[in-house]
Amino acid sequence: MQTISHNPTDGVYPATPDYVHAVEVRDPTRLLFVAGTMGLDPAGVPGADLTAQLDLIWSNLRAILASAGMTVDNIVRLTSYLRDPAYAEANAAARTAALGGRPVPTTAIVVQTLDPHWLVEIEIIAAA
Repeated sequence: MQTISHNPTDGVYPATPDYVHAVEVRDPTRLLFVAGTMGLDPAGVPGADLTAQLDLIWSNLRAILASAGMTVDNIVRLTSYLRDPAYAEANAAARTAALGGRPVPTTAIVVQTLDPHWLVEIEIIAAA
């Protein structure tokens, strides 16, 4: 599988260093669509704060990816659902750290979650 980032500079606003406008995936043999994943521990209890929930989300995503024989290196698309716009910076920092600085197409949306204790939810698409 080959991935090619597309960040045109004409006719569209510039991308920031932590995301790209598009990623072309050539010749994938598998795609994995991961449902929104929350910062819950194995007992289903949310992390005590935003940092704890982001740590749990990325731990949960790594476990889900591993179950499919993939890693965070296979992520080609990510959507974050934030309960508060003030969470955007911490969410971006956690994503950048989890992906080792590799930018992917990313969208962040401010929403009301089903449970007020769920501060962030992240869904991904991975390819191999």
